[in-house]
Amino acid sequence: MNELHDNYGAEARYAVDAEAALPSTKWEQEIARGLELGLQGADSIVDRRIPTFSRGELPHFAGINTFLKAPYVEDVRRCGEYDVAVLGAPFDGGTTYRSGTRFGPQGIRKISALYGPYSFELGVDLRESITIADLGDVFTIPGNIEKTFDQISKAVGHVYASGAFPVVLGGDHSIGYPTTRAVAEHLGGGKLGIIHFDRHVDTQETDLDERMHTTPWFHATDIPNVPPQNLVQIGIGGWQAPRPGVQVGRERGTTIMTVTDCVEMGIEEAAQRALDVAWAGTDAVWLSFDVDCLDAAFVPGTGWPEPGGFL
Repeated sequence: MNELHDNYGAEARYAVDAEAALPSTKWEQEIARGLELGLQGADSIVDRRIPTFSRGELPHFAGINTFLKAPYVEDVRRCGEYDVAVLGAPFDGGTTYRSGTRFGPQGIRKISALYGPYSFELGVDLRESITIADLGDVFTIPGNIEKTFDQISKAVGHVYASGAFPVVLGGDHSIGYPTTRAVAEHLGGGKLGIIHFDRHVDTQETDLDERMHTTPWFHATDIPNVPPQNLVQIGIGGWQAPRPGVQVGRERGTTIMTVTDCVEMGIEEAAQRALDVAWAGTDAVWLSFDVDCLDAAFVPGTGWPEPGGFL
């Protein structure tokens, strides 16, 4: 390998150096698979790695949209053959303001097609380090939140029990409860912590007389092996943090970190504190990310936009 000169910035130097150590085996396998399944390209195509039919990552504007162009696995009984299984939970029956997140999984998959599995700054190529499958979407029941919860819990529980790492694309934040319930049920009595990014606490018992997107962590931390002391909520603030939810957090001993807290502590310290609290005495940690933790200027279409979020 050529010796790197001294004009790189520290992060760039790391990134360029790390890329040289990454394998390309899985990329070459994807090319070979594309040629086998998609036919060799036309005679006029100079690059003989290009098939006739698009298969795999390229081109980014073509193909059927799965998450990061990962293989679509129709037979969900095979999800344990992969390290990571992505599944959509297209449901917005828990929203109390603006619906639309039932189209979230489709939207996430569509924009993910723009990106590849390699991160320059991190020096990581997901294609070369893990296997990812897209299982499609859970069959949600638009008019019944409790039946939808049961469907989501069964789906996530199936994936987790298979040994694959579940990644769930929402969907409104009411799905936080059935997803954590699914994992908690498969820990063999072990404890589950939660790290939750949001502008809203989502810890009140009911909202408009039902379990909604504002209530998942009340019910999650009612599960015996999901201690509220291991719930860390990051980004909370603004003018829509219902006081009953704040009261529940105070009484149950949850941990809240505002945007200002994170800025003043610094990202590294804030992240470490969240990990320390969530992992204290637990066997697994569930990460839940609500897009409204970002400032409303960047996510104006979210179900409950809130100014003052992360930039």
